[in-house]
Amino acid sequence: MYSHLHRFRSQAVVRAVALPFDIEELIAAWSALRGAMRRELPAAFSRDEWAYLMAFLSREQLLAPFIGSFGAPCTEASAVAGVVRPRGAVSVWLPNNVSLLGPLTLILLTLTGNRLWLKGGSSGADLTGPFLDFARRHMGDGALREALSERVRYEVFEHGDERQREMALAAQVRIVFGSDATAAAIHALPGPIRARSFFFSDRQSQAWIEPEAATGEVLAQLIRVFAIYGQAGCTSPRRIVLLGAGAREAALLRDRLAAMWSTVLPRKPAEHVASGNTMALQWAAACGWDAVAAPNRHAVLAAGPIALETIDAPMFLPISPATVDEAVAQLPANIQTIGHAFSPRADSLWAEVAARTGIARLVPIARMHHFGPLWDGEQFWRQCFEEVEVEL
Repeated sequence: MYSHLHRFRSQAVVRAVALPFDIEELIAAWSALRGAMRRELPAAFSRDEWAYLMAFLSREQLLAPFIGSFGAPCTEASAVAGVVRPRGAVSVWLPNNVSLLGPLTLILLTLTGNRLWLKGGSSGADLTGPFLDFARRHMGDGALREALSERVRYEVFEHGDERQREMALAAQVRIVFGSDATAAAIHALPGPIRARSFFFSDRQSQAWIEPEAATGEVLAQLIRVFAIYGQAGCTSPRRIVLLGAGAREAALLRDRLAAMWSTVLPRKPAEHVASGNTMALQWAAACGWDAVAAPNRHAVLAAGPIALETIDAPMFLPISPATVDEAVAQLPANIQTIGHAFSPRADSLWAEVAARTGIARLVPIARMHHFGPLWDGEQFWRQCFEEVEVEL
């Protein structure tokens, strides 16, 4: 069934990973796709999205899941303590609101050697379909052609379609991105008794910044990260917490962000975004926030106490001063990522925050949207494999 065995060593243990392709050949084929990507930008993608995908297709990025899961590649003919093989079939339900997640998930999962059935979001921007079309047009012959032509099925259909039930029945691994309601609906579907399930449902994130670490570079990163999805993305900061500061520092940070916004993002926003932010500015003021609009109405930036209720506006970014204890106490139950900018003396703060909270990720602000084989506290990529114990 699997024609290639690849050895990896973790400490003194050697495992053989069985796959239907040569790892280096498939990784090289994915990386080679970047040549065509430099020449052509599909209409569905922004330049930033396309550039992110190109960076993701580096050999180092694609080999990292194997190294993180199984250890360093091992070429010596050592006795193996186990054989790792694909579980067989993986079904993936993609979200509507984080469109780049689809291509990234597709790329990562092709490396597992499983058959893939992906359902695109039925009401959001679809990047998976255009990316898959592009990759199939430029994939050449060999491992990538086999992977995308024979082991990948991608469709977009409404929830409730009979194919949703078929996806669940076919899968040894279910991976679901979406709302709590979507996760519950997929969870209720019948499937193999030993199937693994991963439900990445409603979550939210914050950015924690110490005033000394709020450099121009950090704030530019923050603007770029927030602007991609606004309040809609689970990894997008829905609040900035300014640690160890007061109301004056929060207002100053708000004004710095507003002054930088059009420099970092010079293009004017769509008319409906600017109009919505005019309304959000008035709404925020009525709710007690000290709010200003970024130039061209790109976003609404507001300073206010951490206990002040936020407003439900896509491009509203509140900034609240707080102590670490106050910041921990106000974290929502569905917190996922904290993007941080800590001063050097606060290096040990991460351990305390991770121990005292339910966060799944604590990463630099620039990496808040970075997707990988460990997600939301789950080793979902590793669980696409099963292990055969070997004792000789």
